[in-house]
Amino acid sequence: MGLKHAGRAFSILLLCAGCIVPAAPAATVTPLPSAAPLAASTPLPSRTPPPTPSPSPQTTVTPAPLAARVLIITIDGLRADALYRVSMPVLAGLMQSGASSLSAQTILPSATLMAHASIISASCPAKHAITWNDYRPELGETHAVTLFDLVHAAGGRTVMVVGKEKLIQIVHRGTADVFAYVAGHDRDVAARAVSEVSQGFEAMLVHLPVVDGVGHTFGWMSPQQMSVIERADTAVGTLLEGLEANGLSQSTLIILTADHGGHALTHGSDAPEDTTVPWIMAGPGVLPGLRLASPISVMDTAATAAWALGLARPPEWDGRAVEEAFGIPVDIGAIRVANAMCAP
Repeated sequence: MGLKHAGRAFSILLLCAGCIVPAAPAATVTPLPSAAPLAASTPLPSRTPPPTPSPSPQTTVTPAPLAARVLIITIDGLRADALYRVSMPVLAGLMQSGASSLSAQTILPSATLMAHASIISASCPAKHAITWNDYRPELGETHAVTLFDLVHAAGGRTVMVVGKEKLIQIVHRGTADVFAYVAGHDRDVAARAVSEVSQGFEAMLVHLPVVDGVGHTFGWMSPQQMSVIERADTAVGTLLEGLEANGLSQSTLIILTADHGGHALTHGSDAPEDTTVPWIMAGPGVLPGLRLASPISVMDTAATAAWALGLARPPEWDGRAVEEAFGIPVDIGAIRVANAMCAP
């Protein structure tokens, strides 16, 4: 099922021909370094207050769609430098087939709920107003326009499969056609997500929770966490196999990132170990093997997804489409880094 009646949901102006051109400068291909540089659906809770009204953004330009759907995968608590220290063949394969950064930055405070709200809404915490990190339905939900708002309004099917129930608060009520909270291992979350892949979707968020939990128990970068990071990689492979089995691989944009890293038994600070996360994208139009030179924020996730789906970017969004990944020249010096952008 493609996005339906997108033109009726948004104000559309013509996009100049040739904005996405195959004659862009050749990408610099860098292999993954070998050494380190340093299940069942849960109904929406009845206690949740009425949904926070989301503004109807005044859009300006709608790009031509590159992908039929977007799959966003978050590995909770995955530090970027973990990719140097443990075998992750699936993620390495995504990096080789797509574009990536191992210096992407999350928002502050570097915590799960606030960061996921920024990932799905391309907005600083001050805009989405999620200031807590627990399941607190009485506090309401995000105040920002989210990717799910855009896709749902355009007639697309939206799906969330998550390992933490509190993530229901990062979208507006009714904009997630499926919300499945899976209390189990990453493989259980992946299996549930694959069952939704077979039903079709236009936007899906899959959250793998175990790396974070083991970090809090045994420590970040501990042997125990290294072990479950490998299992998270396997779970990502299950998702990719699900796309392939349903004939969706070639038309799906995949963005994989993390909400935060960690140190010792915790996270939430502005230390690089807490804020530096991977950001990997593969799919239609993405240059293979490209190591992104521009600064990447987790807020760029929703902005890039909307751009690739041909949905206009709400002007209030802070994230940007990572056009560099598609061979479009960008002015790197003009890009503001995430934490500076969100500073009071």
